[in-house]
Amino acid sequence: MKTSTSLFFSALLATSLVPASVASLRCDNGLASKGDTILEVEMKCGKPANSSIINPSVDEFGNRVQGAATIENWVYGPQNGMYRYLRFVEGTLVEIDSKRN
Repeated sequence: MKTSTSLFFSALLATSLVPASVASLRCDNGLASKGDTILEVEMKCGKPANSSIINPSVDEFGNRVQGAATIENWVYGPQNGMYRYLRFVEGTLVEIDSKRN
């Protein structure tokens, strides 16, 4: 029994160290959810503390490579030691992660 208890707590500790992927983010003006646009998230949550844009790949003629996308990464926080990481693909929120630093 002691072994199963220690395995349980080891697994619990390991999962707490990995960023948690969540479906929504509670903000002052509403709930930002996967599928929201950049504008919707900004209206609900305000401007992020930090952001970066990864432009899509282009070929030697300056044409967008097929399947390439614009990616935006936003960071909110810290709020009570928690950071929220948002990823947008072509202006649509596709991922929300939380991590305590």
